[in-house]
Amino acid sequence: MTMRIAVLIPCYNEELTIGKVVQDFRRELPDAEIYVYDNNSRDRTAEVAREAGAIVRRETRQGKGNVVRSMFRDIDADVYVMTDGDDTYPAEFVHDLIRPIIEGEADMCIGDRHSDGSYSKENKRPFHNFGNQLVRKLINTLFHADLRDIMTGYRAFSRRFAKTMPIQSEGFEIETEMTLHALDKRFRILEIPIQYRDRPPGSHSKLNTLSDGIRVLKTVFWIFKDYKPLAFFTAVALILFLAGLGVGIPVLYEYFSFGRIAKIPSAILAVGFMVLATNSLTCGFILDTIVRHHRDYYELLQNEFKG
Repeated sequence: MTMRIAVLIPCYNEELTIGKVVQDFRRELPDAEIYVYDNNSRDRTAEVAREAGAIVRRETRQGKGNVVRSMFRDIDADVYVMTDGDDTYPAEFVHDLIRPIIEGEADMCIGDRHSDGSYSKENKRPFHNFGNQLVRKLINTLFHADLRDIMTGYRAFSRRFAKTMPIQSEGFEIETEMTLHALDKRFRILEIPIQYRDRPPGSHSKLNTLSDGIRVLKTVFWIFKDYKPLAFFTAVALILFLAGLGVGIPVLYEYFSFGRIAKIPSAILAVGFMVLATNSLTCGFILDTIVRHHRDYYELLQNEFKG
């Protein structure tokens, strides 16, 4: 049976490059259906994509996460390929990405931009590189993984992964969420080395260093809290415990030395810190149990999935 392959291209103001991207993937995958989802573009992105032979649809909710959510829900295929419309990901690597999916060796293949050094060479935004490395190190540490590229937009998915992933992100954090979901739910991940090229002259990135840096920090916090609640709240409890000790030790010294306590406010504050530390640790145990039950429930849903 022939595998149905869908190429998914989220787009926002990519008039200059989208035509070439569609043509390149049509050349590499002549039997695939190529979908361009126009995310409120103010230029001729939709018209150019349609002229190049793509199936064009519109997503009015702004943000790449919203687009990918609609793509996974609306499009029916056996293999999904996601790429960007800015012509930074060469189409010729798509065969390496989809082969493990077709052969049943992986549920998600990631186009790794870092192995050959092309991303660090072509990308002129050092703070984005720093943010990528920060998130990658955190995820690898928490999940005992060894992934090299967490935020790449060039990926291939199995039908099971695409149809059972609950997407919560609205913006560019969607790539990080996909990686987290795959690691947490024990999907099979393969990284495929690819080359990365910078945008052509005249094409401008939609990323903003300041706002996206804040998003990266929020993502780091969210990863730690939601996926590893016991570790997160234990760390919070330790900070509160040390604060309680710092405030309470002089009070205890005073009591054991003179048999009385004159620093009543300090004693109350120290007790407060210790109570908060205990509550934080308790929350960590409760939420960790909930997360474990959620993973078990997801596994049962996977058994019922009809691919």
